[in-house]
Amino acid sequence: MPLVLGIDTGGTFTDGVLLDIGTKVVKRKAKAFTTREDLSIGIRECIENMGDLDSSQVHLVSMSTTLATNAIVEGRGCRIGLILIGHESIGNLPAQKVFVVRGGHDIKGEPVTELDCDAVRSAVAEMSDQVDTVAISGYLSIRNPEHEQDARRVIQEQWDIPIVCAHQLTTALGFHERTVTACLNARLLPIIAELLAAVKIVLKEKGIQAPLMVVKGDGSLMSEEITRGKPIETILSGPAASIVGATFLTGEGSALVLDMGGTTTDIAILNKGRPRINFEGAIVGGWKTRVEAAEISTFGLGGDSYVQVSKDRKLTIGPRRVWPLSVIANRYPILVEELSKVNPNREIVDAQPVDCFMLVKKSEDGCRWNDTERKIINVLEDSAHNIFVLAEKVGRDPNFLPIKALEQAQVIGRISFTPTDLLHVLGTFSDYNMMAAQQGARIQACRLRMELGKFASKVLSEIQTSLCMNILQSFVHIEGLEINLNADTGAKFILTSLLNGNQNQGFKSEITLDYPIVALGPRLQLIFLL
Repeated sequence: MPLVLGIDTGGTFTDGVLLDIGTKVVKRKAKAFTTREDLSIGIRECIENMGDLDSSQVHLVSMSTTLATNAIVEGRGCRIGLILIGHESIGNLPAQKVFVVRGGHDIKGEPVTELDCDAVRSAVAEMSDQVDTVAISGYLSIRNPEHEQDARRVIQEQWDIPIVCAHQLTTALGFHERTVTACLNARLLPIIAELLAAVKIVLKEKGIQAPLMVVKGDGSLMSEEITRGKPIETILSGPAASIVGATFLTGEGSALVLDMGGTTTDIAILNKGRPRINFEGAIVGGWKTRVEAAEISTFGLGGDSYVQVSKDRKLTIGPRRVWPLSVIANRYPILVEELSKVNPNREIVDAQPVDCFMLVKKSEDGCRWNDTERKIINVLEDSAHNIFVLAEKVGRDPNFLPIKALEQAQVIGRISFTPTDLLHVLGTFSDYNMMAAQQGARIQACRLRMELGKFASKVLSEIQTSLCMNILQSFVHIEGLEINLNADTGAKFILTSLLNGNQNQGFKSEITLDYPIVALGPRLQLIFLL
């Protein structure tokens, strides 16, 4: 009985499934928490939760992930140094250091001028110890990659560092988009390398020798080796796998598929059982790439989205992901007591009074952190803490806690109120610590000057409206229109009035879809059922 072992590692959960290749019947399925400190722990637990497994029956391991998509949406990943050859940057770029050097080619592939190798060497000297990977993008390098290759050799002579060249990733025109693609690929190298290493460790432990394949953003498979060099191809990997799975399980040939994970909600429209392919390149986290992928609209709204209340009492949900209070308080019950003592009216710069922090993984680079950052790590080794308790233990004002770099390096994680906590408050979800969720809601409700029940209703309404707006926005994307419904105040006013059933505007109507909705993810289904 040949089997396929499927593994999906998301920001919150790792899911596993065993599929009989011959009968196409799902034999087993399991779920475990994704363990950021060591991905192999969650992967191992997921496989073990499926019960005894005859490794000789596994003929293929297929892996999908949202880690790349999540990292881009949240702006995470390693530090990037970028060398542009022959052209200034056209727009914003996802790099920490950017250098422009002479060189580049024309449309015929002829050099416009010689590559300025001395400028490349100067760039290396300037960004040494300030970046983790380097991306190189030459003007019209798709016609002639010589200058990108020469620049790479110059860097390698001075520096042992991962290097990504734009011409290796895409042959499509568009200097800015190719540059963005190279930067994001460089940013994702350590993230996907860590995931692949974790999977390989567990497969070896379980005696599984089947080939490991990874789902690309267009739903096809690529080898482990290609994935290591081109992690950018895994953007929208998880959503693409979800679309294939939704088609397989429901038998719907035409449908609107919504997949809500911890960080994002992904929306795709199926026609005749297949999603459209975006040959121009996927847009993720606002970045236009040159990576062919399924026509999926990804929005920063998930079960773990950060619910924030600003000083002027405005509510925002996402796109940033945090750890839900209810989930982490199961592990650290002391958070319930600490949250009960929080003064909701005490303002903090760049944080919420409800915020707590925990150690995600021990830093191997102790020299990188200053004394206060090391104190934070030491305090959180024993337990997670609310920001005020953490500040007191470290001996600093909470407004001046140096947590940003530690968060970006994923050494510590932020815990706060999320849609997952909201469902606990509403009583429709009770898997985790309800008291922590209620304390978080109490704090945020006080900041909005609302009763707890009204606050919960407001957050739920905002989530539902956002989901509906994102569905409509996905139709706009598919039509190829450059219109942002949330940014267009007129469109947003009319649509939100219709969605919220507000009949005080002198008009009324309703919006219906021509497609059945296939909702994936327990949180999404619960929100729709309320």
